[in-house]
Amino acid sequence: MVLATSVAFGQGLELSPEQQRMLNQLPPAQRQQAMDAIRQLQNQQSPTAQQSINESVSEGDSLPPVDDVDPTVMEVEPRAESRSRLVLNFIPSEFLTGAELRAFKEDAELQKLIGSNFFVLDDAGQLSLQGLEPISLLGLNEEDINRRLKAEPYLSVFDVDARILEQTLTGIEALEPFGYDVFEPKDTTFDAPRTGPVPPDYVLGPGDSVRVQLFGNVNGIYEYEVSREGILNLPEIGPVTVAGLSFSEFRADVNKRVKEMLIGTQVSVTMGQLRTIRVFVLGDANLPGSYVVSGLATVSGALYQGGGISRVGSLRNIQLKRNGRVVARVDLYDLLLKGDTSSDKRLQPGDVIFIPPIGDTISISGAVKRPAIYETKGTATIADAVQLAGGLAPHAFGKGARIERIDGERTTITVDLTSADSSGQRVHSGDTLIVPDVLPDLEDTVVLAGHVFRPGKYPWRPGMRLTDLIGSTEELKPGVDTEYVLIRREMKRGRPIQVLSANLSAALRSPGGTDNVRLEASDTVHVFSLVLGRQRVIEPLLDELRIQSTFDAPSREVQISGNVRAPGVYPLESPMRVSDLIRAGGNLTEAAYPQDAELTRYSVAGGSAREIEVVRVNLDAIRQGVESADLELREHDYLIIKRIPDWDKKWTVTLEGEIQFPGDYRIRRGETLGEVIQRAGGFTDAAFIEGAVFLREQLKEQEQEQIEVLARRLESDLATLSLQAASSGGSETLTTGRVLLDQLRETEAVGRLVIDADQIAGGGRGTTAAIEMRDGDTLLVPSNPHVVTVLGETQQNTSHLHRGDLTRDDYIELSGGLTRRADKKLIYVVRANGAVVARRGSRWLGRGGRVDIRPGDTIVVPLDTDRMRPLTFWGNVTQILYQGAIAVAAVKTFDN
Repeated sequence: MVLATSVAFGQGLELSPEQQRMLNQLPPAQRQQAMDAIRQLQNQQSPTAQQSINESVSEGDSLPPVDDVDPTVMEVEPRAESRSRLVLNFIPSEFLTGAELRAFKEDAELQKLIGSNFFVLDDAGQLSLQGLEPISLLGLNEEDINRRLKAEPYLSVFDVDARILEQTLTGIEALEPFGYDVFEPKDTTFDAPRTGPVPPDYVLGPGDSVRVQLFGNVNGIYEYEVSREGILNLPEIGPVTVAGLSFSEFRADVNKRVKEMLIGTQVSVTMGQLRTIRVFVLGDANLPGSYVVSGLATVSGALYQGGGISRVGSLRNIQLKRNGRVVARVDLYDLLLKGDTSSDKRLQPGDVIFIPPIGDTISISGAVKRPAIYETKGTATIADAVQLAGGLAPHAFGKGARIERIDGERTTITVDLTSADSSGQRVHSGDTLIVPDVLPDLEDTVVLAGHVFRPGKYPWRPGMRLTDLIGSTEELKPGVDTEYVLIRREMKRGRPIQVLSANLSAALRSPGGTDNVRLEASDTVHVFSLVLGRQRVIEPLLDELRIQSTFDAPSREVQISGNVRAPGVYPLESPMRVSDLIRAGGNLTEAAYPQDAELTRYSVAGGSAREIEVVRVNLDAIRQGVESADLELREHDYLIIKRIPDWDKKWTVTLEGEIQFPGDYRIRRGETLGEVIQRAGGFTDAAFIEGAVFLREQLKEQEQEQIEVLARRLESDLATLSLQAASSGGSETLTTGRVLLDQLRETEAVGRLVIDADQIAGGGRGTTAAIEMRDGDTLLVPSNPHVVTVLGETQQNTSHLHRGDLTRDDYIELSGGLTRRADKKLIYVVRANGAVVARRGSRWLGRGGRVDIRPGDTIVVPLDTDRMRPLTFWGNVTQILYQGAIAVAAVKTFDN
């Protein structure tokens, strides 16, 4: 005790004498944890707070004791104890030399330690590792464990990260002695009341206060205290010896005296303040010693005030000694288990409560109502032990109970708690009675699961069939697949499972047919939805089949993919045909190709090579009931259900403008532009066919890619040109190039295809009319515009009314003439249909002499790129800009 106290003061802990006494009674490991927690709490106080506390103490105030601190807010650092569970992560050190690293890689035992490992310390708190002496870790925290293991020469190649897991005991290890926690100090539950009615058998003694009220001929209220001699001096009556009298005896004596001595006067006698008495709690108490208790205190209350009973003390043979003699023996089990307080005697001054060592004990674990370690009295039987534990739990398997006994050696005895002979057997001290649970699975039941209204377990009977479990479709949820019901069967517990299926629709139509399969006990029937996935149910079954598979008995599974409602892997039944697999997959979808399917079959040739065989399956014949076409499946067969060609092709083209019936039209593969125009009723009288605009998404994507390529190239060339601009005087070229780059980035690809209006107008004959339409194609047919547009390097880009006597140059003059940057030799005309016409001698596409100007034409005056050295490819950029602008203008006319 002196050593522990000195250690506490040596570590800077300020404890009260009572705290020191409680600290000394703890085991060494718990004592160290408590000191660490108190030190952590004291260290958390700031200097300002500590100074404030010191000032308050100097002024006479008292500090709250450490015991008043809520223990739930004190985080005690975990330390290794007996049987502690650890996770040790061994990480190879980064600072190993070449020789150390080679030796480390060659040591097989060290290689096994790499990573996280689970360990349990022995009863002495020691860690056992292969090839090493046990390493004591008792009382160490996680950081200390890391340093301790690192200090081992053999383990110095590792950096260690230790984690102490929370101790969670189960089974026999979790058993606690019964009843001791009730008497551990928690609150004032067992304190005897100082007020309230006094029982008639209360024995008066010195220090008790008595209140006497006289009324009648004599009136008065008096309160007197019993003297040390046990005498009470009452007015008008005289001294009365009360010591040793019970309260009821004293009251009767006073009533008698008043009647005899005070004629016409009545008396009321009550108790006032009760005395306190000193008793002794000795033996195996947690805090043995003398205690001052209330005069109404009983044995149980004194035990509580004495800190409770230690775990080696008896709860069933507590002795109450008075004047050197045992006046009562208290069995606290009567109080705790029966609520019987008859043996809980009231105490007298000087009484001694002696707690002898615990007697015989038996541990009861498992399916009982109150598992614990119980103290037995006399010759106890198994039935007595079970009764102490509150009886068997509803889920107990009484026939399978066993007793573990140490009688020179450890033995196990099987007992049947349902038998009177077995229950009458005598138990020995130290026995452990273990009562197992019944098996979790109900016997003689079947399980209904899945897309049903009432899933659960149902009683099974011999001869039971599927329709006895599912009597009608009203028991099924909407969207159920009634053609594939899966049954998991386990003939005997632990044996390989079987999987079979049934057609519930056929079973309900014909209960006497083969589809109405016979159920066995423990079957599980799964009913699937046509909408929700079924693989979450089937995959665990497949895992079970894979686990029980061997080389001679491969995993029984097959797969279906393609156009079925529920493609996936399914258990292979015995037997199982192509039609069964299609049924398992939810049957064919409407897009399925009904003529044939492809079956891929795998086999091992000669035990050395895997071969693949592709078999054509005649689905049409199977649907017609040809049995020979319905092939029997083997392990790992793979069935592919094809899709009807072009099933999901829903091509749409759009005709707008001067069409008899404009709108969207669905087309078939290979349908031409001329055919679609005829379906739309042809053109109206106001149609300007030469200006028809044909758009295609594929061309739009290609144009956009070309625009992006040119923009990147132009941007790169401008960057190079900007470095040369100061010395070469190319500032004008640089400015022009930047303007073109901005315009190019803003250019929107249209995807226009040039078409021959004459061929379309000629009744749908010719190359243009034979254009094969594609999904997303659009034909825009405008009305006659009667204008000619001038774009490019002119003083004013504008449109003019068409006049047959005006030439190209006339329209350019009407637009203000050419700018100085115009390329006079490369002026070209874009027809209303998008075709480009240039004069003779130009580098553009057109051939011929004088160009006639037609309504809808656009005259383009390009930029003279020869003046913009070295960017000679700018002509391509300007052509894309101008022609893109023309196409966009034509499309926007219809958008407006």
